[in-house]
Amino acid sequence: MNPLGRFGTIMVTPFFSTASRRILPALCILALLMAAPALALTLSPGGTASRTISNGDPVYINGIVTGHPHAGLQIWIIGPNYVKVATTQVNNDNTYSYELRPADTQNLAPGQYVVLVQHPMMNGRLDITYDAATGKVTNQMTGAGTSIFSLTGAGSLQNPNAALALMEAISSQDIDDTFVQVAFTIRSPTAFIDPVGTHAVGDTITFQGSTNLAVNDDLSVTIYSESFQPTKKSQSGEFSGASGIVKVVPGTNGLNHWVFTADTSTWKPDKYLVTVSGVTVTVTGSTSFALLPALPATTVVAPASPTVTYLSPTGPPTTVSTPVPPTNQSPAPVMAVAGLPAVLIAICAIRKKER
Repeated sequence: MNPLGRFGTIMVTPFFSTASRRILPALCILALLMAAPALALTLSPGGTASRTISNGDPVYINGIVTGHPHAGLQIWIIGPNYVKVATTQVNNDNTYSYELRPADTQNLAPGQYVVLVQHPMMNGRLDITYDAATGKVTNQMTGAGTSIFSLTGAGSLQNPNAALALMEAISSQDIDDTFVQVAFTIRSPTAFIDPVGTHAVGDTITFQGSTNLAVNDDLSVTIYSESFQPTKKSQSGEFSGASGIVKVVPGTNGLNHWVFTADTSTWKPDKYLVTVSGVTVTVTGSTSFALLPALPATTVVAPASPTVTYLSPTGPPTTVSTPVPPTNQSPAPVMAVAGLPAVLIAICAIRKKER
């Protein structure tokens, strides 16, 4: 029996036929369909909600039943070109379980599958049965058994008509059996990788994506340099990249999630290929990204201190270095001082002429 928490739980409100409601109103059957993704959902009889899994994921049907029928419960699973009828016994604590193994779901066609759990009720026997030899669903209340419709073989009804015909048969007024139903959907396995973008050597990159594989399924992630091609002698055969196994974790919007982190400090600049693939389920996704050379270190250089020269009328120029930022000096005083001797000489010459 699958540990609780790995797969989601579907709790189904019991559906009773008219006859069974009259015979035993207190009877209650609780069916739980356990599948990915890991979110609980309560379904009402006749509802259209369903749970989605991928090929190769197991499906667990667990529940609690009152009355402890010695004949056990009959499990009907009807889907696209698929019918499975089995009997499961009720445990001493009134629980029951049934599993569709990975090998059972691996090759199932995509589509919706209806599960019916049939209870024998008051007479302690299953009144609606399946004859594998003829492919007929029969009514055992007539003694020798009367054929109702063909479930498999020539002239058989197709899903969902077969599931509806079975529900009507069990719900007949002369049948005291009752049932509870739930549906799940199978889709082809998918694994997606989110865009990686462009990075530089030394970056720590988080690779992530989504998948419809079940929570806790294993995915293999591999990142390797495109030049790692042994058949290309002109290119280096040195491996550059990383690989590892990650677990699928709960996601949103009907898809689960996976994450893988890698440090590129020792990688070489190149175009890199990223692949993600199932370990036990056949599924693959891929993408690529560019890894550029590491960016050069940036050195901050302080600007040189500016030099200001002051002119003196009585001596050589004086040079003074001032700190940053430079002090704004007005050139007007300098020009005035520098021209003072010439002005004095000119005044003296004019006075001499006047004398």
